[in-house]
Amino acid sequence: MQTLGQPAREATDLYRLAYLLTGDSATGLDVATEAIEDDDNAFFSHWMLAWSRRVVIAKSIVAIRAELAASITRTASIPASRKPLPPPGSNLRLHTSADLDHALLGIDTFPRCALLLSVFERVSLADAAILLDCTPAAVEHARNIGLRELTANLAPRQELPSTAACPFWITGDLQRA
Repeated sequence: MQTLGQPAREATDLYRLAYLLTGDSATGLDVATEAIEDDDNAFFSHWMLAWSRRVVIAKSIVAIRAELAASITRTASIPASRKPLPPPGSNLRLHTSADLDHALLGIDTFPRCALLLSVFERVSLADAAILLDCTPAAVEHARNIGLRELTANLAPRQELPSTAACPFWITGDLQRA
């Protein structure tokens, strides 16, 4: 049985997926809105949500097809070890989901899509290759670049001040105000 907040959370998750795949909030909203259909039949709601995720992925990729093609070309010439990993023992702890979004959006389109599909959405390399119109080896190469860039993009965030030193409007701690 779904709670009242669950459909809203799942709709937000669909929007976030579309936004991260397309890199554009307006396109992400359009894609997510098109994918969500009002279905009052609880029997089909789980199936429809799973299907909506697939529709969001497909529509997001179609919406950025030209940008994706250009990124595939750029990525093919990039060695996977372009950016060094942070030193061992680095703290990559996230402060908010916005930190992860910011780090993901800092990655070029093809590596970001390959990473989102193969790691976050658990799509096989073969299926991701079909969706992204390239080879499985290209998806694996882009995913490795995306993982390295995501790690590098998150590493500087460890230098943020602790929440004890942050103003209340950043931490949301109204009791300190």
